Amino acid sequence: QVQLEESGGGLVEAGGSLRLSCAASGSIFSINHMGWYRTPRGKLRELVARITSGGLSEYGDSVKGRFTISRDSTNHTVHLQMNNLRPEDTAVYYCNAALIATTTNQRDFWGQGRQVTVSS
Repeated sequence: QVQLEESGGGLVEAGGSLRLSCAASGSIFSINHMGWYRTPRGKLRELVARITSGGLSEYGDSVKGRFTISRDSTNHTVHLQMNNLRPEDTAVYYCNAALIATTTNQRDFWGQGRQVTVSS
């Protein structure tokens, strides 16, 4: 099976920084892309950032210029550096991986979620 282990997040004041990391492990054959989505309270899940195996990145409009996603392809890990955080960034952040596994036909995997809270 495939596991996504998330770490980081927490509570910070507006203008501060936090970092999220996600490591994929298990029966992975190849990874297409990994990234982060978030679900603000009362809203639908939205893309924060994702990065392909080739290093191409994509960001949600509201985080461009403030968040940076990076990857370590050797251990299937992505990091999300979040700077200049705003109260509206408060949400549960979920790691996502689109990959091919050797033991299942499932292609889309999600982490358990990490709470990020930004106080004003």
